[in-house]
Amino acid sequence: MRRRRVARSGRSRSSRSRPGRSGRCCTCCSSLPASAPSPRRRPAAEAPGRRGSPCCAGNRPSGRPCSSSLAVGACCGGAVACGLSLSTFGAMKFSAAILAIALLSAGCQTFAATPADISARTDRAFDGLVALRRDIHAHPELPGNEVRTAARVAARLRELGLDVQVGLHGHSVIGILKGGMPGRTVAWRSELDAVAVDSRETSPFKSQTPGVHHACGHDVHMAIALGMAEVLAAQRERLHGNVVFIFQPEEESFQGAKGMVDRGLFDKVRVDEIYGVHVTALPVGQIVVRPGEIYAHQRRIRIALKDDLPAPALEQLAQRVQGALVRSRPGAKPWELQHMADPKIGMTSLDTAFQDYLIMDVPAVTRPAAGTVYLEANLYETDAARLDGLPARAAQVVETSGHGRQLVGVSYIWQTPTVLNDPPLTRAALQTIGQAFGADAIQLAYGQAPFFNDDFAYFQQRVPGVYFILGASNAAKGVHAMNHTPDFAVDEESIRTGVKTFATLLATRLGQAP
Repeated sequence: MRRRRVARSGRSRSSRSRPGRSGRCCTCCSSLPASAPSPRRRPAAEAPGRRGSPCCAGNRPSGRPCSSSLAVGACCGGAVACGLSLSTFGAMKFSAAILAIALLSAGCQTFAATPADISARTDRAFDGLVALRRDIHAHPELPGNEVRTAARVAARLRELGLDVQVGLHGHSVIGILKGGMPGRTVAWRSELDAVAVDSRETSPFKSQTPGVHHACGHDVHMAIALGMAEVLAAQRERLHGNVVFIFQPEEESFQGAKGMVDRGLFDKVRVDEIYGVHVTALPVGQIVVRPGEIYAHQRRIRIALKDDLPAPALEQLAQRVQGALVRSRPGAKPWELQHMADPKIGMTSLDTAFQDYLIMDVPAVTRPAAGTVYLEANLYETDAARLDGLPARAAQVVETSGHGRQLVGVSYIWQTPTVLNDPPLTRAALQTIGQAFGADAIQLAYGQAPFFNDDFAYFQQRVPGVYFILGASNAAKGVHAMNHTPDFAVDEESIRTGVKTFATLLATRLGQAP
């Protein structure tokens, strides 16, 4: 996440397998070879294939109906599968019986893992992920220099059995997890770099590189992505499709994603959907998303003037331009980021202060050459439709202020694309995560965060995708995850939340028809 500098004034400077139409309740029942004798006839109430009937009740202690979301082995119990014991096979040869049982067990492998299964695997991996995160945290590397970090990530992906590609752009790492069955390909993005921030951290794993700190949480993102790779790799045979883990360099300089795209990332690896997450100063475990823009649009505007105005007149003009362009809802102060988690006016409130605004710096005065003066400022606009008209409005302010004779021109001199979430995929993600972990597991954002952006936007220009925000603050512990600050810290439980939630999301996406 790249953060623009702000002035202290405040205003700114499961894939579910369905019962087969054959009348059988589950894959293991339908995989019986044609040469094998049929199971003994059961009473109608006991026959498999009827919704609500106690499928495999003889082998499942609960006697519950077969569920389409059962994990592997839920219907298959060793040598006893779907009511078939060895005696069922009568005069069959023992080898034929063993073959039939093997086929039955193999049939069950098509069931996708449940959220509970993924959560259990996440819990087992958690301590190792925390240790990995702390190792990366202690050795941060600036954009373009992510040598050690990339090697650490690539080594872990290889340990997990993924196909690894390095060096497409800079120190990028790509890990490809191939599922056991055909299907779509989904991608998950993480970043490798840290930021040039002095840290006041005192933990045993604090940065060992002076002036460089993982103050944006990319170390947490890497732990989440590698945790997802670990959890999903353990059940790759049940995945319908592939997962591509993209670890990009140079996010903080806003060059890594574009560099990978320009060098043919999506020509080399065909991807149907892409997802990513960023930790920030919301309560730990809170996941927030919205369709469309999740950040405000960023521009830098320049007003070029003839340099014949005295300094007081330039200062007054700069203030007039800012006053004419800025806007916010009555009483709202969207530049006050400490309120982003406020339940009354924060990002997830219908009455959020973080919607329908334009924040602008007081323009700074620079003199590039004799006879010319610039007034330049960063601005943050929530409404993309207003952007094209802002230079003309600024020019009008100059003219109505009596300085039309000095005006040379107004233009944008810098801009970046903003993260733009695909609406259908966002709705699907909200539904999937809500169904798996409860309605409170993910919340819809009504506002857009100012001052931040992410070059994940370049990936979304080529592939539809969704970018989530994950809370990592814990006020009770004195942990505040405000990005790019010297006191940035995270509650590492955010790693557990990220792995189990987003591994479940990807597993579900791979279990749905393309």
